[in-house]
Amino acid sequence: MVNNNNIGENKNNVVDETQKKYSYPIDTENKAMIFPLFSVEKPHMRAFHLSWFQYFTCFVCTFAAPPLLPIIRDNLNLTATDIGNAGVGSVAGAIFARLALGAACDLAGPRLASATVCFLTVPAVFLSSMASSPAAFFIMRFFTGFSLATFVSTQYWMSCMFSPKVVGIANGQSGGWGNLGGGVANLLMPLLYSFILNNTKADTPFTAWRVSFFLPAFLQMFSAFAVMLLGQDLPGGNFLKLQKSGEMHKDNAKKIVYHAVTNYRGWITAIGYGFCFGVELAVTNIIVSYFYDRFNLNLSLAGIVGALFGMVNIFSRSCGGLFSDFMAKKYGMRGRLWGWWTVQTLSGVMCIVMGRLDTLGATIAVMLIFCFLVQASEGLTFGVVPFVSRRSLGLVSGISGAGGNVGAVICQVIFFRGSQFKLEDGITYMGIIIIVTTLSLSSIYFPQWGGMLAGPKPGVTEEDYYLREWDADEQEQGLHKVSMKFAEGCRNERSCKVKSVPVVEESTRPAIDVV
Repeated sequence: MVNNNNIGENKNNVVDETQKKYSYPIDTENKAMIFPLFSVEKPHMRAFHLSWFQYFTCFVCTFAAPPLLPIIRDNLNLTATDIGNAGVGSVAGAIFARLALGAACDLAGPRLASATVCFLTVPAVFLSSMASSPAAFFIMRFFTGFSLATFVSTQYWMSCMFSPKVVGIANGQSGGWGNLGGGVANLLMPLLYSFILNNTKADTPFTAWRVSFFLPAFLQMFSAFAVMLLGQDLPGGNFLKLQKSGEMHKDNAKKIVYHAVTNYRGWITAIGYGFCFGVELAVTNIIVSYFYDRFNLNLSLAGIVGALFGMVNIFSRSCGGLFSDFMAKKYGMRGRLWGWWTVQTLSGVMCIVMGRLDTLGATIAVMLIFCFLVQASEGLTFGVVPFVSRRSLGLVSGISGAGGNVGAVICQVIFFRGSQFKLEDGITYMGIIIIVTTLSLSSIYFPQWGGMLAGPKPGVTEEDYYLREWDADEQEQGLHKVSMKFAEGCRNERSCKVKSVPVVEESTRPAIDVV
């Protein structure tokens, strides 16, 4: 006779073991990977909400100044070149910060790494209120922009917490809600400025804009404390505690760097991300001034219209992540890559159209389509990035994320700095660059899954690809086991049209070229 109690116990044991083996929540009825968006359950969904909120506050702080530029430029006597330089500075600082934070995530975990960046940069937000010259304004924007590096910790955290089958939506939703801070800043800062000007003792324009910076600064500081006190690095605990107890291997920094910088796929994802997220950053810096000057809107109305560009992040980036996961389910990794190329190329087309329009209503309509596509492309990017490397996930994420800031600097310097181009012409030329650079995605090729233009190599498995990051001694010590668990969860990246490759035991697996 079968003991039903034992059956129930065995069922729960299976779920428990799966929960330990993979980093994602399990639906105990359907045994499916789930993403309960409005849950705050620890550790997975709490990490999700903490990560996006922290990144959101950093975005608000970095882009608190642009919507107030018509006031600030009069107060500090800023020229067009000064404004362009400050815009470049706000995104340039995060280039190296993102690389450093990626390595820090690999070594110390996303919680400690991201909170440290927030604590170090929040003084610059407070001090922005004391800027008295173009040079001081540039310096404050430069150091405030370092906080955008928290994007890397956000994506790293989600990639550690959630299954490959839902990593696209997890990364897309967290990044999208974080990027929403740019739109909120465009909406919030003019309204906050007006409230302070009309209802407090700071009743002069040149004082009110300075007081306005205190709210975003306090938000960023609060988010850093929340991450440190309420967050958890991994489903099994925090990095440092697990390393100290011996439950987790403390990796070699040199090998993390080596496997990240020698994997060309990470550099191509950086180029692709440079001309979706980089474009978003560049446009966020100029969009309010664009509508204020080109269509003669007042500051509050220009701020509201400009806010729409960032507010679409409520759903656009997550839609990109969902589309990436959908394409993977149908066509594997090749589907993710084709989806990314298609959406990003269309965003370039819409960018060109936006720059050519000269009527307010049509420009707003095309801007909404353009911003949806460019932000969806960001979600599609980080539907691919987590699969480039498992051992160097943090640094590869950092390289890709830094690529976004490099793209922003390039667009800002070439198209929106000084008076070389009218803003509408700069937007048009930027669209052409998006289309051209996105062609580089065709060079990404995974031997176990294929690429846009070619199928997979015969006989290559996911284990072969991720095992190459560990040498023989490390494999003998069992340090590669985490990567092998991830490889097992990646089988859905195979196209449904490609016959599954049988898994070979590690001890009998032949050496295969997986470059």
